[in-house]
Amino acid sequence: MLHFECDYLEGCHENIMHALIESNTEQTSGYGEDEFCARAKKLILDECKKDGAVVHFLVGGTQTNMTVIASLLKPYQGVLSAESGHINVHETGAIESTGHKVLALPGNHGKISASQVRAAMEGHKMDAAHEHIVQPGMVYISNPTECGTIYNRKELQELRSVCKEYDLPLFMDGARLGYALTAKDNDLTLEEIAACCDVFYIGGTKTGALFGEAVVITDKKYQKDFRYYIKQKGGMLAKGRLLGIQFETLFTDGLYLKIAGEAINKAELIKKILEEKGCQFLYPPQSNQLFPFIPDRWLQILQKNFVFEPWGVKKDDTTAVRICTSALTSQKNFDALCTALNELQQVL
Repeated sequence: MLHFECDYLEGCHENIMHALIESNTEQTSGYGEDEFCARAKKLILDECKKDGAVVHFLVGGTQTNMTVIASLLKPYQGVLSAESGHINVHETGAIESTGHKVLALPGNHGKISASQVRAAMEGHKMDAAHEHIVQPGMVYISNPTECGTIYNRKELQELRSVCKEYDLPLFMDGARLGYALTAKDNDLTLEEIAACCDVFYIGGTKTGALFGEAVVITDKKYQKDFRYYIKQKGGMLAKGRLLGIQFETLFTDGLYLKIAGEAINKAELIKKILEEKGCQFLYPPQSNQLFPFIPDRWLQILQKNFVFEPWGVKKDDTTAVRICTSALTSQKNFDALCTALNELQQVL
């Protein structure tokens, strides 16, 4: 079976594997206090171009979201998120386990807007019983979203503005950030994201690394004691150099964006075939995650050789599925899927 249900099915890019092997017998300090992590941090900060920013490495996305959010909120506060946000639907109550509530807002294909944040803040303030209600204390977004859509420069700047108005930290989940930055409709850079977000992270697990996320904290008031939170939440890897080696490799010679861009190019070609076949999409296809409505008769054929993720939505005789490409999707597997799709009978 050939798997296209998500973007973390393979191991890691060969350059990372070579770097891990070559450094295997070297001795370094632990807990991220090594030269590999130091070099990786510098490479990332050089791309962000944000004075005073700092970088920390954690193991995975859920752990990163939990640790960052716990560090930013007071005990009586919650986090504003799209109702489809990863922290709300796919993290088994990790945020709630820290004593904080996810305050879900209706999403527009996975995105929330500045006007929604303002309405939530004003609604809380005007409620006579506001002291008895969880206070919105920060804003969480992901780019790309769970729906595969991306934020544009105007949307992010508007969110930055309203967050500043209400003194709310803006946190971007970047588990798939490489795919957003290389998407065809993207008009954001890493530098602009660093300028708008108080905290964001650069995902490695879903973009060519074995594991790991790089948290960038741009606002100095949120930097103090963050390593205490990492340790408390179980994220301080003793062999921290394994994270540094991977991100140093990803941010050398533009590898991170190069391999993410290759995944985007593959997704664009799959999208084109599906569109030519007459397929509709549940969400606007903008990144490496596609959500086409596949005719059920097609699925019976395709599922003999391919695995997609059912998305729980049906329309007429079609079913929405998620088809993902990744930074490590092989040309052989990609060609096989394209061939199979091209051989299917036209929908319209």
